[in-house]
Amino acid sequence: MCSKCFEKINLLEPKVNRVINNSNIYACTIYEQEIQKLIRGLKYHRQKDLAHYAAKIMFEYCKDIFDDAKFQVVPVPISEKRKKKRGYNHMELVTDEFCIMTGYTKNTELIKRIKDTKPQYGLKRTKRMLNLKDAFFIEKSKYIENTPILLLDDICTTGSTFESIIFELNKNNIYNITCLALSTVGE
Repeated sequence: MCSKCFEKINLLEPKVNRVINNSNIYACTIYEQEIQKLIRGLKYHRQKDLAHYAAKIMFEYCKDIFDDAKFQVVPVPISEKRKKKRGYNHMELVTDEFCIMTGYTKNTELIKRIKDTKPQYGLKRTKRMLNLKDAFFIEKSKYIENTPILLLDDICTTGSTFESIIFELNKNNIYNITCLALSTVGE
């Protein structure tokens, strides 16, 4: 990513994009042009260095929103099968960079994806929710007590991934959850 391309990225107004089960969802940008290229490069073309730019966008977006909060940052997990095929979870890479910038604690042990789901793109909301049913497992012993969760993902389209994870966390009496997506679909 060159500096010209990075400067073309427009951050959305720092406000709640939607609320799911009393958890605020924020989205930094619209999924188009440079953001679309960044996510695709990071996710599908092994351009791991793009994780730094994704984290920087997220950091710039939220630095004035969360003030003095201290989060445990949890990347949306991918299945072991997909991680093995890709070689990495792109959102773990983003989380690494984001935690360096913020000083927050990374927690990749709390949520596990136990079902290898179909890719979500192209699916309507109902199909997305069915696809994600029973896809996540919460390892409650890995929860850092009294530390709110900041859940990170690349794209929030219908919110179904965040919703599925929030539902599982709530089933385990974990409620202090905020979600941050690098991008969302057009408003």
